[in-house]
Order: sequence, then C-alpha cells, then structure tokens
Amino acid sequence: MAVFVALGAFLMTLAGGWTAQRVTDRRHLVLGLAGGLMLGVVGLDLLPEALDAAGEEVFGVPAALLLFVAGFLLAHMVERLLAVRQAAHGAGEHDGRTPQVGLTAAAAMVGHSAMDGVAIGAAFQVGGSMGAAVAVAVIAHDFADGFNTYTITTLYGNARRKAVAMLFADAAAPVAGAASTLFFTIPEHLLGGYLGFFGGALLYLAAAEILPEAHHEHPARSTLLCTLAGVGFIWLVVGIAE
Repeated sequence: MAVFVALGAFLMTLAGGWTAQRVTDRRHLVLGLAGGLMLGVVGLDLLPEALDAAGEEVFGVPAALLLFVAGFLLAHMVERLLAVRQAAHGAGEHDGRTPQVGLTAAAAMVGHSAMDGVAIGAAFQVGGSMGAAVAVAVIAHDFADGFNTYTITTLYGNARRKAVAMLFADAAAPVAGAASTLFFTIPEHLLGGYLGFFGGALLYLAAAEILPEAHHEHPARSTLLCTLAGVGFIWLVVGIAE
C-alpha cells in the first residue's frame, strides 16, 4: 500500500516540474512562487516535524535547531567554495551562478523526496489512518518539490535535459523510499535531525538565492503575491494533513 500511494507522489512531482517548465516567460513569478513554497515547506512543515522528532537539547538548544543552522551554513559554504573553484579554473558561469550548486541543491531535493517515501512507509507500519494522513501531506507538497527541483536546476544555468533528469529522479525517489521500509526503519531522532539539517539548507537557497533573483529584474507586486501564495499553499496543505 505504501509503494502504491508513493506513485501518487511520483505523478504530483512531475506535475510540479511540468508547471515550472510551462511558465518560463514569467520567470520572476516562477521564482517568487518557488521561494514562497520553499519558505513554507521549511517553516511550516520541516522545522516543526524536526523539533517534534528530535527533541533533545545540546547546551540548551534543541538539536534540530543546531542542525538547521548547520544546514544553512553548509549550503552557504558549498556555494562559495564551488564559485571560487569555478573562478580559479576560468570556467564559465551563468549570470554569476555556478551550475554545480544547482545540481547539488537538486540532489538534496531528491534525497528529501526519498525520505518522504520512507515517512509514508513508516506511517503505514503504524496504522492505516496514520499512513493516509502522511500520504496526503507528502503527495500535496511533492508538487512544490517538483516545481522547486526543476526551477533550482535551471536557475543556476544547467541545461534543460539535466533539469528534466533531476526532476524524474526526484519523482522516483518517494517510490524507492517507500519500498525501502520493507527492509528497515529509521530511528525517530535521526529523522528529526535530518529534517532540521535539510530545512536549513533549503532556507538558504530560498532566502539568499531564489527570492533575490525573483525581485532583481522584476520588483513587482505580483512577484510578492506569488511568494505569499506559495507560503499560503503549504499552510493549507499542512492544515489539511493535521
């Protein structure tokens, strides 16, 4: 049942990526929406779940929050190191952006989608109602995952074929993750730490890269409205799942 449900996440991810491809003439709106979706996923979905799952503290700070900050800083360092390496070797960049950063970020999205599949499988092991609730949340926000995976990959200057390949990898990841739960389960505290770490990296991409790019050439009210709509959509998804 978990693998069958994960097929819904597969289709929803592809739908999100297809939507991102079809609106390239409104790139600033795409980026504004992507930034809002990413911000909503981090603040309203990933971080609360991380705090619930990894509740222990380290020197008075929840471990999930420490890993959240670590993820943010690591994303920043990786981007800077890759940019310096590109400049040192005289390699071309796309509007000052390093293509490897986009691929790395997309690969992180794939890993997160695989964990979504693991979450579906683990929830069905607890019970049918729990599995259904988690499945609704995962399938709904996988639209945002597909949208963001394609957008991030192309934003950094990667070819369309690479973006499509990463999109299909992201779509297949929940199915693989759900199937893996037939063989093992992940301890709750480790899952919480992962969610916090990934949330920090995703927030960096949204706040430092996606949203500034969205407003760079088109500081329009419509772009801001798309960002708010993205956050509101994730809030609605989380509320329905609860």
